[in-house]
Amino acid sequence: MTTYKIVLADDHVLFREGIKRIINGLPGVQIIGEAGDGLALLELLKQTVPDMIVLDISMPNLQGIEAAHKIKDLYPEVKILILTMHNSKEHLHRAISAGADGYLLKENAYADLMSAIEVIQAGNTYISNLVYGHMVDFFRKQRREWVQRPKVLSSQERKVLKLISEGNTRKEIAARLDIVVSTVQSHRDNIKKKLNLKTTAELIKYAIQNGYTSAEVD
Repeated sequence: MTTYKIVLADDHVLFREGIKRIINGLPGVQIIGEAGDGLALLELLKQTVPDMIVLDISMPNLQGIEAAHKIKDLYPEVKILILTMHNSKEHLHRAISAGADGYLLKENAYADLMSAIEVIQAGNTYISNLVYGHMVDFFRKQRREWVQRPKVLSSQERKVLKLISEGNTRKEIAARLDIVVSTVQSHRDNIKKKLNLKTTAELIKYAIQNGYTSAEVD
C-alpha cells in the first residue's frame, strides 16, 4: 500500500501537535514535514513534495492563500486543504480561486479533519458545512462572471459579425469573404454561442455597442 504523504503548515505548534494526533489515526497516511510559515513551507517543498498540504491562512512571512497560489504553480499535483479559523465568504472565495482542494474551519477540525482528508484523497473537493452557503455564492458569482466575460472572436468571425451588422445576407457575406454560404452559417452559429446571443437583431445590437460597425476589422 502506497503511503499518502502530508505536510502541515501552521504557525501554532500546539495546534499542529493536535492535528498530528488526528492524522496519525488514519491508516496509510504519514506526516513527512511541518512548517511554521509560508516561506518555510516553500523551502520545505524543495526537499520533499507531499501528496497533500494542510495549510493555515494566517501565517507570518507569507500568508496561506499566497502560498497556495505559488504551490499550485510549482506543484499542481499537490492537494491543498485549507484549515483556518476564518469563516468568511472572502477568505473561502480567495482560497478556492488559489486552487485549494478543501476548506475546513479549525473549530470543526477534530470532528471533520479525517473526513476532509479522505474526501480529497479520493479526488474530490471538501467544503465544511459551516461555509457551504459561501460556496454556493462563489459558484453563482463564477457563473455570472463567465456569462459577462467578453468572448474572443476569431478574425474571420469579427469580419462576419461586421458584415452582418451592415445588413449583408449570408450569400453576400460569402461573396465578400470568398467563402461558401455554409461556412458563413457556421461562423454565425459560433458567434452566437460565444456571445450567448440568439437572434440576428441581438448580433447587430452587440456589433453596434462594441464598435464593429465603425472599426476596421482584421
